[in-house]
Amino acid sequence: MSSNNPLLSITDLPAFDQIRPEHIQPAIQTLIEQADAALNTVTAADFPANWNELAKVLDVATERLSKAWGVVNHLNGVADTPALRAAYNEALPVVTDFWTRLGANEGLYAKYKQLDASTLNAEQRRALDLSLRGFVLSGAELQGQDRVRFAEIQERLAAAQQKFSENVLDATDAYCYYASEAEVAGLPEDVLHATAEAATEDGKEGQYKLSLKMPVYLPVLQYAEDRNLRERLFHANAIRASDLAPQEQQELDNTAVIAEILKLRAEEAQLLGFDNYAELSLAPKMADSSTQVVDFLRDLAARARPFAEQDAKDLRDFAKQELGLDDPQPWDWTYISEKLKEARYSFSDQEVRQYFAAPKVIDGLFAIIQQLFNVQIKPELAAVWHGAVEFYRIERDGQLIGQFYLDQPARPGKRGGAWMDDMRGRWLRPDTGQLQTPVAYLVCNFSSGADGQPALLTHDDVITLFHEFGHGLHHLLTQVNERDVSGISGVEWDAVELPSQFMENFCWEWPVLQKMTAHVKTGEPLPRALYDKMLAAKNYQSGMQTLRQVEFALFDMLLHRAAQPQVLELLKEVRAEVSVLPAAPYSRTPHAFSHIFAGGYAAGYYSYKWAEVLSADAYAAFEEEAIAPGVANAATGARYLHNILEAGGSRPAMESFKAFRGREPALDALLRHQGMSQQAA
Repeated sequence: MSSNNPLLSITDLPAFDQIRPEHIQPAIQTLIEQADAALNTVTAADFPANWNELAKVLDVATERLSKAWGVVNHLNGVADTPALRAAYNEALPVVTDFWTRLGANEGLYAKYKQLDASTLNAEQRRALDLSLRGFVLSGAELQGQDRVRFAEIQERLAAAQQKFSENVLDATDAYCYYASEAEVAGLPEDVLHATAEAATEDGKEGQYKLSLKMPVYLPVLQYAEDRNLRERLFHANAIRASDLAPQEQQELDNTAVIAEILKLRAEEAQLLGFDNYAELSLAPKMADSSTQVVDFLRDLAARARPFAEQDAKDLRDFAKQELGLDDPQPWDWTYISEKLKEARYSFSDQEVRQYFAAPKVIDGLFAIIQQLFNVQIKPELAAVWHGAVEFYRIERDGQLIGQFYLDQPARPGKRGGAWMDDMRGRWLRPDTGQLQTPVAYLVCNFSSGADGQPALLTHDDVITLFHEFGHGLHHLLTQVNERDVSGISGVEWDAVELPSQFMENFCWEWPVLQKMTAHVKTGEPLPRALYDKMLAAKNYQSGMQTLRQVEFALFDMLLHRAAQPQVLELLKEVRAEVSVLPAAPYSRTPHAFSHIFAGGYAAGYYSYKWAEVLSADAYAAFEEEAIAPGVANAATGARYLHNILEAGGSRPAMESFKAFRGREPALDALLRHQGMSQQAA
């Protein structure tokens, strides 16, 4: 099989049309054997402690493994099948074991400590510093039983986190409700069409198949006039993968999985000499301590609270006076919010959506990227994992800079949310001397088009798209040649959201919106009057939205520094401190909180708000130096490109920020952007 195994021949792009579950085990076994042989070679006493020689042997072998496993991991997220899942789970402990052994290898750690930093360039010295810290955090200094136990923890954690993710996906995919025509009154036309079509495929002609996928779930909560229907879906979503789920889904309950993950993380931290997992998580981040993060979050909450309390009062007053709801329930708030926004600003999200056809939005996004960063984006052919996936190349002056896959629509077997991941990084390869250009995956979960019409995006969808492209640009536009610190590699986790949140700002600029909107039926661009209404509503409920994010982040941080966390009790305490709206008593938010239990944000969810301070301040430079309102100065774009995007992880994020802005970040721009400054008050 090895001769025709597509996972063993990824010299350029993966052959996604040829990869099968049965390829995974033999490919991974072969690649680990090769990586182990390389490890044995470089840790031999007579192998020179030389950066390039180490890279030529070991990094080439481990990169081959990481690329192949990255492809498998990607497919597991976007094209899950029982056979793929089984093959993935069979290989997961073997892969985890290898990376654990590599990170804790005493001989390799010793070889790295022997390297003469004075012989390295700046990128290599940064990569060496991060590698030495990585060895310590990977248990390289542990001895005896502690070392054995550390390895066991890594394997169990990988399995438990994968199980958590699978349970959320399966619980989401398992739910459906066939609604009658009367029940779906108020839903947008394209949602009605898609759900009617799905019901018909299931032999339920005349009904509407509702699911917990965001393109269906969110419009139900936002627009459905039937309170019972809203409650039905809200309840199903709130108890996903929990002890309260239906009897037939009890095997998907994440309660025990969460307990195991937290216990293992706490033990891992103690083995490495940290008081708790929060402090371990922060060791490679910008923030100094969990106390600093908690203080930051509580300060932000205090600033946002007056605005949030006014938001909540406005909702209650409107619900009572205009909708006849004296005692709104959790499943009503999204509906009330949409109705109040329509009344206050004279437009609805559904009205705006008619102007955001996905192809037109993509064209507009590409236009602003090309203008700001002096690049060209062109479609290109490549093997893909689904017919809806597109592939593009980025060039500058005819030279290839990077390539990316774009996977927009939601579908069964694809996990929810949106993300960017790297297929490979930029690297001046030590084995060939050739420059390897970066490749990224950009994944969303938007609705699909209906009746031959293009998919229509909400403005929130557009913001999500720009957000993920910000991550993509960080990875793709790097000019760093050292793989471990090129693109997003080596960037502190709490700074990695800077470029993504920075890009969101362009979704509110009139010159940008003019170029990426066209009414799906008339082709007319977004009217200025409607844009003005959107802008007036930009900070609608920003106080409540800020507190919602603080609630998640504070829960996450306190959870991971607690000695014996009581998950639901802690969440209740955090909500009592932060929230201005009561939660449903049965809500099991943690059981589907994939960011912190399966997605790398453990004791790191605060990063969104932390990096938002950086991104808002960075964007303020574009506002200050604009050549016209909403029209970016090319020189500012070039400076941002050079100091932030091109620099990647080759230096601490604060150095990159100060190189661009000339000073440390300030909170003022974030509060002003979100209408929560003293001026706004």
